[in-house]
Amino acid sequence: MIVVNLDVMLARRKMRSRELAERVGITEQNISLLKSGKVRGVRFDTLAAICEVLQCQPGDLLEYRPGDAPAEGEAGDD
Repeated sequence: MIVVNLDVMLARRKMRSRELAERVGITEQNISLLKSGKVRGVRFDTLAAICEVLQCQPGDLLEYRPGDAPAEGEAGDD
């Protein structure tokens, strides 16, 4: 599972989502979706712009956590 730590980086930089959205050139709604992890992908140019504004690396924003998502076909006990 990939976890988005955008909210952590925003807090560290003392920046609001609105300011980041304006500086990156995307909507505040898209920032919100990114923060919540409810996106299936992000364009590299958008990721690069976010990293530039927040002065961070992509690895500061994205984290891989093995085993957090159930394997395909595992919905629970029968």
